[in-house]
Amino acid sequence: MKYIKHINTRIGNIIIIEEENKIIEIQINKKTKDTNRVQKDTPLLQKTEKQLKEYFEGRRKKFSVPLNPKGTSFMKSVWTALEEIPYGEVKTYKQIAEKIGNPKASRALGMANHKNPIPIIIPCHRVIGSNGKLVGYALGMPIKKFLLDWEKENV
Repeated sequence: MKYIKHINTRIGNIIIIEEENKIIEIQINKKTKDTNRVQKDTPLLQKTEKQLKEYFEGRRKKFSVPLNPKGTSFMKSVWTALEEIPYGEVKTYKQIAEKIGNPKASRALGMANHKNPIPIIIPCHRVIGSNGKLVGYALGMPIKKFLLDWEKENV
């Protein structure tokens, strides 16, 4: 069974989705009609809500909730590398590709980044272009810019 919790944040409505005592997805500003989800205040959803609120208050730099993002083994390797980018810092697609041992995979890495099902907690917003500019973000550039600026302010 999938359980969900809605919370309002500085960037809009967030839906946290839990399955088998792990967070599997975070949706931001989406409407969902999935009938396989039950709105329930589980301990894990409460903990995740608390940590997200602390993040948006500038008090949390790292998350400590169990995750189970759905994706290929390549995607999961990318997402694991993203979790290692420190709060308030950025890495380029090339740096992440080198970190996962596949230096020519910048394009595929970009696609994995785009499909990250647990944004913010898996900080795909911390990946930038080789030229230092903000590039592509599934949630839109204004949210990416906000998150990066927010983290810089609260380092």
